[in-house]
Amino acid sequence: MRKFKVCSIQLSSESKVPEKNIEKAIGWLRIAVKEYNPDLIVFPETVTTGFNPGVSKSDLWNMIDKVPGKLTESICKEARRIKKFIVWPTYERGVKSGEIFNSAVLINDKGEIIGKYRKTHLYPKERIKSGGWSTPGRNLQVFKTPFAKIGIIICFDGDFPLPCMKLTEKGAEVIVRPSAFLRSYEVWKLTGQARAYDNHVFIINSNACGKDAAGTNYFGNSMIISPDLQLLAHNNSQEGVICAELRPEKFLSLNYGSGEKRVFDHLKDRNEKAK
Repeated sequence: MRKFKVCSIQLSSESKVPEKNIEKAIGWLRIAVKEYNPDLIVFPETVTTGFNPGVSKSDLWNMIDKVPGKLTESICKEARRIKKFIVWPTYERGVKSGEIFNSAVLINDKGEIIGKYRKTHLYPKERIKSGGWSTPGRNLQVFKTPFAKIGIIICFDGDFPLPCMKLTEKGAEVIVRPSAFLRSYEVWKLTGQARAYDNHVFIINSNACGKDAAGTNYFGNSMIISPDLQLLAHNNSQEGVICAELRPEKFLSLNYGSGEKRVFDHLKDRNEKAK
């Protein structure tokens, strides 16, 4: 990994108007580029529709599209225009009729989709057996960029140690976590810092804000966390942008603000014989 800058864009999304949400997101993207000139920009979970879309499963399937498709076309063009990498989360239409994935795509600075992740740990309310709409994904992948190896998880995935551990074992140096987090701030901050510390990686916690179609209020507070638990950037509860510079020396720091080096490695130091 080399030194680079990442922005997290925090915003609310309206139900039933994906084109309007995309236009709004691009507006915030241009602000982030003008103010910070980052290498990577991360958006919240399901930014094109909001987490709870307020429509039936069949109507949602008709509203969204495959990837690539109508919900990724404009942002890919913008990525090519501004020459930036973007993590773009959206519901994705599956091959089967009615099949919906909660996905996030990684777009490069040429406007090409170079990676896609489908949420593997679905929140109870979005599971089909609970009356929801999403089908879980199965693959945890790491994507190589010119500045870092990037892993992607989505919201509830971050509650579980295993997804981030597997991504780190596959070489991830930075893990992005687009979210529409609707529980407590304490859980949000704790799980973000725990995954960073467990795996010695940078975590980009990008949360939604505002109210969705189900009336749920999302509290924002997006944060960028270093491997030594430092909050490099922290947003409030309103729409906006945060930015931080990620430096590789943070991987070996024991405590931020101290010159002491970390001498342990949680992955390498595991006792595989313990039962």
